[in-house]
Amino acid sequence: MFTPRPRFGTQTPPAIFPPVLGALGLGLAWRRAVDPFGVPGAAGDLILGAVTLLFLFMVVAYALKFGRRPGVLAEDLRVLPGRAGLSASVLSVYLLSAALVPLAPVLAEALLWAGLGLHLALLAVLIRGLATGPAEQRRVTPVWHLHFVGFIVACLPAVPLGHAGLATVLLYGTTAMALAIWAASLVQARRLSVPAPLRPLLAIHLAPACLIGTVAASLGLMPLALAAAALAVLLLVLMLAGARWILAAGVSPLWGAFTFPMAAFASLMLVLAGTAEPLGDLFRIAGGVSLVAATLAIPPILLWVMQAWAKGKLGAQTNAARV
Repeated sequence: MFTPRPRFGTQTPPAIFPPVLGALGLGLAWRRAVDPFGVPGAAGDLILGAVTLLFLFMVVAYALKFGRRPGVLAEDLRVLPGRAGLSASVLSVYLLSAALVPLAPVLAEALLWAGLGLHLALLAVLIRGLATGPAEQRRVTPVWHLHFVGFIVACLPAVPLGHAGLATVLLYGTTAMALAIWAASLVQARRLSVPAPLRPLLAIHLAPACLIGTVAASLGLMPLALAAAALAVLLLVLMLAGARWILAAGVSPLWGAFTFPMAAFASLMLVLAGTAEPLGDLFRIAGGVSLVAATLAIPPILLWVMQAWAKGKLGAQTNAARV
């Protein structure tokens, strides 16, 4: 019997967004490589332009799904890949704003405030779902950084757009939230084991330290920037030491969680290469190595996720809601 093909956007999985967030971060990292390495600015712009088009296509795909049945948003937020993906989609708006600051500051300003509005709206729906859902959903996970600490990404466009006060408030508020999540995660790790399929999400713990350091440096708060950099290096070393354990489940859609922390770490090292003397040369080397590593890793992960989506497998693999 003939089975009609589902309409486009019927089960658009939120898991498509994390690797795009990482790819946008990679483009911004290549922009930061202009001063320490003399890389042509066009390299970052080309990455950002291509990924922006892909991100807009994804937004349209998810908007079609949401428009057909708005309830799918709450359903996607019930599962961990959905919560991570939808939060990553909002954080991508902030990075798109940051990418547009030197090219179209008025549009960048509009995207910054639109991102903050979308973030607050998503957070309201998420908190309502956590409060009314099963207790298991309220367990602290690395994805909480995306929900509650993710506001710090708004500082990346806010500082160059002249909103230093807003960036300072967001920096200190999200730093306190990140510390609370790290502490809760440490306590939880002592009594609960992490299932192998969910271990890639542990990489998200690296991203807040990198962003705190980057934003602090942009605001001239170098002691905080260096402290965050030291924590970021420590977390990266621990993750590299436990790489075999983290990767035990093999390739999965959750590998998207590796992408944006890698890009954020490269950006932090490149920012400090020009501002943290006399350690500038050390940060420059670390920035170059981490940028190359991110460039080699992020595109293949993005391609793998896109292929899984195109083949219709990603929705089922991540339990995405269907219209």
